[in-house]
Amino acid sequence: MCGRYHISGEDVPEELRDIFAQLERRNALASVKTAGEVFPTDVVAALANSRSGEVRPFAMRWGYARGHGRPIINARSETAAAKPLFRDGMLRRRCLIPASDYFEWQRSANPSVRHALRPRGCKMFYLAGIYRLEKREDRLEAAFVILTRPAAPEIAFLHDRMPVILPQSRALDWLNPANDPEQILADALAQMEVRPQ
Repeated sequence: MCGRYHISGEDVPEELRDIFAQLERRNALASVKTAGEVFPTDVVAALANSRSGEVRPFAMRWGYARGHGRPIINARSETAAAKPLFRDGMLRRRCLIPASDYFEWQRSANPSVRHALRPRGCKMFYLAGIYRLEKREDRLEAAFVILTRPAAPEIAFLHDRMPVILPQSRALDWLNPANDPEQILADALAQMEVRPQ
């Protein structure tokens, strides 16, 4: 968990259209997945602080690269600040990943059933993430992981973990490194809509 999420290409909220427009003005949109199902290693739009402290969208790859095998795509919010791999991200490299749904599979069903999940009443929401810069070929590229937390009771039958989903009122607070991450993560949304696909 969370191994797939979705960006709706229909009825796109104005906030998300603005994010894509900013990336297009900086000639960064061509490499970014703007709609459909998002998989690890895809490049997507994420909000983060610029060097001057201004909140801006950036193209980021989902998953920290490893020397071999699959990338690391998630980090437990409860322990990330104590782990060397994630500590710097928790302190000063936080990001927000726009999404319309995320997916979990009910493995107990035969065949397994995919479910789309989102906070109640939201067309778009922000997943809390952290990022780092990685060397790819001859350039640096931002890569992010999604923070996770224990699952809300209504979705625990699917998985025991869920992504940290921040309410609009706390999203920008997450990006400010002066704010205590634990206090912001404590306000994560938990009431979820579950829709079998």
